[in-house]
Amino acid sequence: MVIDAELRAAIEADCERYPVRRGGLLPALHRVQSQLGCISREAVVELAEIFGLRPIEVLELVSFYNMFHGEPRGRHQVFVCTNLPCSLRGARVLLRQLEEHLGIRCGESTPDGRIHLGHEECLGGCGYAPMMRIGDDYHEDLDVERAIRILDALE
Repeated sequence: MVIDAELRAAIEADCERYPVRRGGLLPALHRVQSQLGCISREAVVELAEIFGLRPIEVLELVSFYNMFHGEPRGRHQVFVCTNLPCSLRGARVLLRQLEEHLGIRCGESTPDGRIHLGHEECLGGCGYAPMMRIGDDYHEDLDVERAIRILDALE
């Protein structure tokens, strides 16, 4: 079992706050990912049992929301906005340069587990394009050199 008794108790307590038990599934996914680093297949099966669902119903949420992931990622989650305004201002070129600099492709983590590089459809800062998000921090008006300096400064 990947969901221990303490985590299960916290999930059960969360479920009591909702009129329908399934309402506690999103908070449960957050808890599981926070504790385990990802939402593994085993965790999906266990959550399905806890909520009386089929595993595919849990997996639908994991795969729909980009905040959840099914395998471990790097310590720093780096996402470049690739929506049209950012792309028009060089975001796709920026993303390719970051891939080259890090030696990984979009959607992968560096071998040392330091950085996971991805893209998002919109980060909501179209007037400050191109931009990227690292965790909860937003970096705007980027060029390749500045973006690389930011990444290289991550521990």
